[in-house]
This record gives sequence, structure tokens and C-alpha cells, in this order.
Amino acid sequence: MSLPFDPIDEAARQWGKRWDGVAAMHAVTSLMRVQQLVIGQLDALLKPHGLTFARYEALVLLVFSSRGSLPLGKMGERLQVHPTSITSIARRLEAAGHITRRQHPDDGRAVLAEITADGRAVVEAATRDLVESGFALNAMSDPDLQALSELLRPVRREAGDF
Repeated sequence: MSLPFDPIDEAARQWGKRWDGVAAMHAVTSLMRVQQLVIGQLDALLKPHGLTFARYEALVLLVFSSRGSLPLGKMGERLQVHPTSITSIARRLEAAGHITRRQHPDDGRAVLAEITADGRAVVEAATRDLVESGFALNAMSDPDLQALSELLRPVRREAGDF
């Protein structure tokens, strides 16, 4: 259902009658709405592969690793998720046959996640679908996508991402 007006513009107009910070309010509301739209589209693209975007990211991280395996703690750090979340992701990926979990050979307290051949195959198939869809951002040009990434970099830096 499409509205005959931009509800975020209207919210900003109303906001400005009462409070300061209209530009920030408009930007964050737009960002949150786009995040909802993109995650919804990505999850819809990944569902036929039995994945969510979070599980897809975990598999891609394992594909990028030199040995195809990483400790769960390191995966959580790199994906910037809570240890409970990475454990849940790993359990679901293991149940689907995309990874195996085993004790770290050098650190008995750590658990390694290792991608399986099936996991690699599902990453390849899912990636084809994501790339074809423009990662749900096909309404934007490559220069605009690069500009967006650069615009968001200071927020990520200030939050301690890097």
C-alpha cells in the first residue's frame, strides 16, 4: 500500500513544530525504515536457501577464513553480535548441515565452527541470488551506494566498530 505522501517527511514537519533535531530525526527514521525494508527483502531471498541474513553472514565469514573454520568467539566479534546470538546461529547452521562444531585443538574452552561442503554450496547459491537482487538496494546506483557507505562510516567509527 503506497501513501500519497512521504510519512517520514510529514513526521519531520510535525516534529519541527515541537522540537529541535529535525534533520537527525528524519535521517534516523529513514535509516530505520530502509533497514526494515532491506532485511525483509534479504530474508525473503534467503528463505528458499534455509537461511536468514545473520546465518548467511556467518557462513560467508567461514568461507572467507583461510581454513574454513573459526572459533565461535571470534565469529561473534567479527559479526559484531552477542555470544548468545552466535551460539544460536551456529546451532541452526549445524542442524541444517552447513557447519560442524568441534572443540578447538589448542584451546579446550573454545568451540570451532567449520563450514561443510553443503554450507559452501548454499553460500554460492544464496550469493548468486543476493548479487542478482543488488542486495535489495537495486534502486540505487553504484556511486550512490559508495556515497552511502561513506556517509555512514563516521557513525560506525564513533560506535567503535573500527
